[in-house]
Amino acid sequence: MSELSTRAHILIVDDEESIRSALRRVLRRDYQLSFASSAAEALERLRQERPDVVLSDHLMPEMTGLELLKRCRLLYPNMGRVVLTGQAEMTMVISAINEGNVFRFLTKPWDEDELKLTLHLAVEHARDLVDAQKSAEQVSTSDSTTADAATQGELTHLEAEHPGLTSVQRDESGAI
Repeated sequence: MSELSTRAHILIVDDEESIRSALRRVLRRDYQLSFASSAAEALERLRQERPDVVLSDHLMPEMTGLELLKRCRLLYPNMGRVVLTGQAEMTMVISAINEGNVFRFLTKPWDEDELKLTLHLAVEHARDLVDAQKSAEQVSTSDSTTADAATQGELTHLEAEHPGLTSVQRDESGAI
């Protein structure tokens, strides 16, 4: 993988030790890795760490991976979010992607190349969001005409990266 992924930090959340171990073996050379065995443990880790991407199992006790990633989106909107699931129901997948709660879905058992490519793209996407936010913050200090042009540029960029994007939501500060 590229230099990008060797510096990227991935938080892996899965209640099965065998899955966490397998992912560790596959990804340890390319990424800085952290692990959590539950959604609650992952949320606690996120208070101390800021990974580029959270890779979460979907079916876990107490809180599903989608619920965890939805919380991640609310708390850390620029963090990449990928679900790893053994049972992908198409309506669930479409809903989670359309709502912006996840970047991609992967199924178990995973294809190693697809896993690495997906994580690489998720890291790039998350870093692009951070860069866009920094650009927007810089622009917000200049006049509003320039800010409107930058916001339109961000929207154009998001539409190009995510064909089929149907809506964009903003928070109180105007961030996408």
